[in-house]
Amino acid sequence: MAEISIRSIRKSFGATSVLKDVSLEIADGEFLTLLGPSGCGKSTLLRILAGLEVQTGGSLAIGDHVVDGVRPKRRDVAMVFQSYALYPHMTVAQNMALPLRMRRLSSWQRLPVVGRFLLGTTAVGAEIEKDVMRTAKALGIGHLLARKPGQLSGGQRQRVAVGRAMVRQPAVFLMDEPLSNLDAKLRVQMRAEIKELHQRLGVTFVYVTHDQSEAMTMSDRVAVMLDGELLQVAPPQEIYADPDDLRVAEFIGSPKINILEATLRSDGLADAAGTSFT
Repeated sequence: MAEISIRSIRKSFGATSVLKDVSLEIADGEFLTLLGPSGCGKSTLLRILAGLEVQTGGSLAIGDHVVDGVRPKRRDVAMVFQSYALYPHMTVAQNMALPLRMRRLSSWQRLPVVGRFLLGTTAVGAEIEKDVMRTAKALGIGHLLARKPGQLSGGQRQRVAVGRAMVRQPAVFLMDEPLSNLDAKLRVQMRAEIKELHQRLGVTFVYVTHDQSEAMTMSDRVAVMLDGELLQVAPPQEIYADPDDLRVAEFIGSPKINILEATLRSDGLADAAGTSFT
């Protein structure tokens, strides 16, 4: 089980408060998107989930385990970064295999020359190669395994980054604006692929974006953030049609809504701009 419980999380950098008492429950297998403008705290919250940042206050649980202070590699989460974070000197296969090598091989077995002669290294290496190949085929990049990142397009690098996370079979996927470096056409294609990947794997996805189209088309629920606060958490259609907060109504939708000062009368009508409305 990989439900996530975020309880009154706060984060400050010096005197600057970035997250203000954020609480959120994410169901096992759910695709939840953290949506908000740049600087609202969504990426900071994701990094706290990953263990890359430590919260100033509050608590965090993944499944049945409180993970406050737990190192990232012990959290059973995989993160896909905006910049892909691929090693340029490694092939696609080596990039994808790296998390498995770090997890399954001892430090001695990972040594460049000596390691290959140690007992068990060859067998584990064969299993890792098999897992990498299976994942690469599922993502349509099996023919790219011998290439290096510099020889790939943006969309191919994005698939490799997803594959490196996917090959570990984590309980939770964390994605920090992974499509922002792609062109418009490819972004639409990759949205569909990530959504299909979520449905096939059935694991928990937490996705960060400032793009409303991504959030509204991919998510089971959307969590709208602004200035370090969580304003509303609901399915996309509810966020759009029934916003809880005027700030949510202003942020969601294009073009931006118009706001008129109005006076509500006792007979149920509203007076605005010289006109009465029901």
